[in-house]
Amino acid sequence: MSMALAQKLAADSIAAVAQGQNLRDVLAAIRVANPELSAQEGGALQDIAYGCQRYLGSLKFMLGKMLNKPIDNVQLESLLLAALYQLHYTRNAPHAVVNEAVESIAKIGRGQYRSFANAVLRRFLRERDKLAAACKYDDTAKHNLPQWWVAYLQNHYPKYWHNITTALQSHPPMTLRVNRRHGNAEDYLQKLAAQGIEAKALGDYAVTLAEAVPVSRLPGFSDGLVSVQDFGAQKAAYLLNPKDGERILDACAAPGGKTGHLLELADCHVTALDIEATRLARVQSNIGRLGFQTATLHCADAQDLAAWYDGKQFDAVLADVPCTASGVARRNPDIKWLRRPNDALKTARQQETLLDALWQTLTKNGRMLLATCSIFIEENDQQLQKFLNRHADARLLESHVLLPNKHQDGFYYALIQKQ
Repeated sequence: MSMALAQKLAADSIAAVAQGQNLRDVLAAIRVANPELSAQEGGALQDIAYGCQRYLGSLKFMLGKMLNKPIDNVQLESLLLAALYQLHYTRNAPHAVVNEAVESIAKIGRGQYRSFANAVLRRFLRERDKLAAACKYDDTAKHNLPQWWVAYLQNHYPKYWHNITTALQSHPPMTLRVNRRHGNAEDYLQKLAAQGIEAKALGDYAVTLAEAVPVSRLPGFSDGLVSVQDFGAQKAAYLLNPKDGERILDACAAPGGKTGHLLELADCHVTALDIEATRLARVQSNIGRLGFQTATLHCADAQDLAAWYDGKQFDAVLADVPCTASGVARRNPDIKWLRRPNDALKTARQQETLLDALWQTLTKNGRMLLATCSIFIEENDQQLQKFLNRHADARLLESHVLLPNKHQDGFYYALIQKQ
């Protein structure tokens, strides 16, 4: 395996995210542009790219402590950050990491950075413990979050902010939803044990793995026995509580995890919408794997009713609205650095139009679940209150704030009835 290649491509991803690009899209483009990548190289690329975003606050802080002035070459800085991640957070041989990084950096310009990079990385190896200890005295370095984000959590979650920042730095668990039409968590734990996969039950139909594995290793995955879905995300379908024969709208359905769960819970008729055809194809693939043929799929903007709505009202609406995704930042760690302090207000305004449109499609006494994967109150409690103020026929049945912890990501749910 070429460590140098994985290192360099990961550095390219760091530079792209710094310019405002989404890490998942960047890595997809890198893989298309480098079809020769082996499975090992692809795995190393993924680890370095995601690891650098997860720990970017501490990596930048420690690098800064070793510099007399900021680095003005993006390629140089990105390669150094990738190497620091490997040296501090992985078990890669330090000499190999340093040698490969220095050789890559030597190709920048006319090789003027070779000795500088060598000196910085070897100094890090000597002073690593001291530099890591210093991170405790800087909020961004300690929590690997922008300062404004730390202040926001301290302000809105004074009792829990430290738990949230700890969870957002951790690796997300791999959690499975067991298809209740084929068994329960205890049944599936036995199947996993037979394959030598360690896991434990989180609920009657949820299982979390001790370590992530490829879905190809999961017993019965291709036959629809289980789906990969965060434990917190699984709560949505239970709250909406579909009944046999009901017409249900899944308004922003991709990738289809919640769509499939609704169909597992009841013999209902689901209409699934998504604005992007490629994302809608994933919904089709997911529900097809589960063995359901009853869902109707539309590629449309959910708030543009004229484009898809036939006027026949729904018994229930799942409004899993677009948001900042702040609650799933450990799964997508670039979110921490891409978001800005006023983003939650912007997305909340966009959500308002969508929620008002969806409300029109709901029958009398029907229910709508406002769902976000955010922990920012502008998109959650404040959004709910504004909605209730705008709609006299809306009554709140229950609401839940799920904060990120070792078992789940962060979510918000509000179940609203149309009177």
